[in-house]
Amino acid sequence: MNAGSAPAWRTVAHFSADPLPADWRDQLAHRLGRRPRRVGLWTELAMFGARQCLDAAGEAALPAGARLRVSSLRGAWAATHAGLAQLDAGMLMPFTFMQGQPALMLAEVGRCLEWQGDASFALCRDPQQLLQLSKLGAGSAGLLVGVVEEERNGEKPRSEWWRLVPA
Repeated sequence: MNAGSAPAWRTVAHFSADPLPADWRDQLAHRLGRRPRRVGLWTELAMFGARQCLDAAGEAALPAGARLRVSSLRGAWAATHAGLAQLDAGMLMPFTFMQGQPALMLAEVGRCLEWQGDASFALCRDPQQLLQLSKLGAGSAGLLVGVVEEERNGEKPRSEWWRLVPA
C-alpha cells in the first residue's frame, strides 16, 4: 500500500432488522438485563440493532478506540413532532423533546454497548457517503455504523448496522 492510498476495510458483522421481529423489545430487554427507560422508539431501535450487530461480531462490548456513527433520513421524527405539539400546548420543555435528541440516542447506544468514545449522528440521504467519511482517520478498532429509521407514512421501521475493521 502506498502512502496515499486508503486502508481496506472488512465487514465483521452486518445486522438488518427487516422486518423487525414482533418481540424485538423483549429481546433487547433480555440482552441488556433491563428494560430501557426514558428513551423513545428511535433510540430503542438504535440500541437493538447496534447490540445485535455486536453480538453477531462476537463482541461483548464495542472496543474503546472504535467509532460509532449513526445516520437517518429524519431522526426521531415522532418524538420531535410530539415535543413540538406539547410545546404548542403550553408545556415547558416537555420530556418528549429529550427523546428526539440524537445525543441521547448516542449516549444510550454507547451505554448498552459498554462503550465511551467518538460518536456522531448525521441526517443524510446517502449512508455510503457517511460510511466513506467515517472511515477517514478511523483507527485499528474500526467502526460501528448504523442506519435507523422510525415508522413513517407506511414505511417500516429500520435498524441496520455494520461492524467494520481495517483489513
